Amino acid sequence: MGSAPSLGERDYVRGGATQTAVKILVVGHFAVGKTTLIGSISEIEPLSTEETMTQAAEAVDDLKGVQGKTTTTVAMDFGRLTISDRVVLYLFGTPGQQRFVQMWEDMARGALGALVLVDPERLADSFPVIDLIEHYGLEYAIAVNHFDGAPLRDERALREALDLLDDTPVVTCDARDEKSSAAALTTLVRYLLDRTR
Repeated sequence: MGSAPSLGERDYVRGGATQTAVKILVVGHFAVGKTTLIGSISEIEPLSTEETMTQAAEAVDDLKGVQGKTTTTVAMDFGRLTISDRVVLYLFGTPGQQRFVQMWEDMARGALGALVLVDPERLADSFPVIDLIEHYGLEYAIAVNHFDGAPLRDERALREALDLLDDTPVVTCDARDEKSSAAALTTLVRYLLDRTR
């Protein structure tokens, strides 16, 4: 009797089909909706490291332009989404504050790409995030999280303001909405597939 074949670290079997696990980062500046997006779309109970913000955080985290935020991610968020019989996405949400940047290197290791969430009212806050993603050599798509009451922005103006390459995907989404979040991730996955062909 022979031993059972071992599975590679990228594959596992469910219902007899081999699936490929794909690591995707969900990144963005502080209070842009990363935890919300992963929570809206994950097919498993998402791991969330949200903690109540304290007065000590007020001196460190810039709450300008942010209303009603009472919690913040202190480590990471994690969720899972099966997008086909063959592909499952593992979603890793990074904390948005500058003091957590040292964690990004470890989280970026092995990632295929990143969905960069952007608040159109705080575009300048996205520059350091995009710089980091480019530093780690990750392909990415931009998802403009449309907040209640915010005016829709012209895509061309957004591209220019963020200094994006012509082929970088830009989509508008509502991180609270499962279908909208799924559409943003689908845009990223299609882009990544096109880049690997």
